[in-house]
Amino acid sequence: MNALTQYIELYNGHKALLEGNSARLLNDCREGALRVLEGMELPAKGSENYETTDLQAMLAPDYGVNIARVPIDVNPAATFHCGVPSLSTALFLMVNDLYAESDSTREELPEGVWAGSLRRFAGEHPDVAARYYGKIADINNPVVALDTLLAQDGIAIWVRKGYRIEKPLQIVNILQNGAPLMAVRRLLIVVEDDAEVKILSCDHTQNPDVDFLALQTIEMHVGANATLDFYDLEESTERTSRLSALYLSQEGGSNVMIDGITLYNGKTRNEFHTVFRGADARLHLYGMGIEDRRRRLDNYSRIEHAVGHCNTDELFKYVVDDEAVGAFAGLILVQPGADGTEAYQSNRNIVGTDTARMFSKPQLEIYDDDVKCSHGTATGQLDEMQVFYMRTRGIPEATAKLLLKQAFMADVIDGVRLPGLKERLHMLVERRFAGEGGGCSNCRSACADREEEKES
Repeated sequence: MNALTQYIELYNGHKALLEGNSARLLNDCREGALRVLEGMELPAKGSENYETTDLQAMLAPDYGVNIARVPIDVNPAATFHCGVPSLSTALFLMVNDLYAESDSTREELPEGVWAGSLRRFAGEHPDVAARYYGKIADINNPVVALDTLLAQDGIAIWVRKGYRIEKPLQIVNILQNGAPLMAVRRLLIVVEDDAEVKILSCDHTQNPDVDFLALQTIEMHVGANATLDFYDLEESTERTSRLSALYLSQEGGSNVMIDGITLYNGKTRNEFHTVFRGADARLHLYGMGIEDRRRRLDNYSRIEHAVGHCNTDELFKYVVDDEAVGAFAGLILVQPGADGTEAYQSNRNIVGTDTARMFSKPQLEIYDDDVKCSHGTATGQLDEMQVFYMRTRGIPEATAKLLLKQAFMADVIDGVRLPGLKERLHMLVERRFAGEGGGCSNCRSACADREEEKES
């Protein structure tokens, strides 16, 4: 049985309930998604760009879907314990796929910036929402089609022309439930010409004994000469699966940083689809994964240089141990007429055990002669001579390996353009390699700080 059948039947049987708890714009896109899904066969494990991901297996379990929008009995401010010291952010929360409204956060936003519920945004600014929602992501992607069929809300961020936000925005996605659940989320980011914003998105699972599936589609429009930093951090559990499809459209002169960081997870597939639509734009696409036990991480990227004189810098790194599996497949496509393109793609990996597996497939597809492009991959183990040298200096073997793994990830972290986040990531990576528990449980949060301020 096709795993999509249960979701198609869910939609057909509860269409009125699902649409009644959403917005007209989101509802208008559902029938198109349904037609795509009805004729779709999910790509099999081992097919092109799905070397390690089995979508059928990930979508087959009978997850609950909260289409009735039943409130979850959880207080995010009291239960969520994660944050970035020395980095003040405007905080927005999703509990599963329910937006947790915070009037105080909205009041902190400067003029020219709108952030909050996607459902609310579609009602208050229908013209802007309709211009971009469902227009950037590819509906023929099974992740996008299923998300479009079932998503009832999400988060929208709109930065108007010329506005530059100093204070980063932070999105926290919390998975919390007593029974298996699929959270269907949507994120729409519109950064107009000459605007600037930095966004940190964090995924956290609070219940390690429950199966969750996080399904999300992210659509980004970055206007001419605009700047966007987007940092996506996953700290979930071994029983959490995640399917994420990110689509980015860049106009001329724009500068975008995307950094996907997987510290703790179960089974994860992240997709990054980007296209340059104007000259002199730059993209920094970075990613890192620390995988042990039986975790799975699959990152796929497709970067299209549709116009000339744009620059791509892409780097993904993995450390894979125990029986974990990592995968990277990346394509840089240079279209005819894209003169002056510069594109560099690199995937480097450390495999720590004989039972761990790493799959790597960097690709270039070039249809123009006036370009500078390169790609490469390297997979190996820690340098035993470096370990030996450090041991001769009195450093224990375990500590030596820890330091070398930290150093291996340093250039991905150093690419972060938020100083407070950079410092925090160095600490989180150190703790992760040291085998300590998830970072959520031991650090203070902007939420908790706000609660203390209210009490005082």
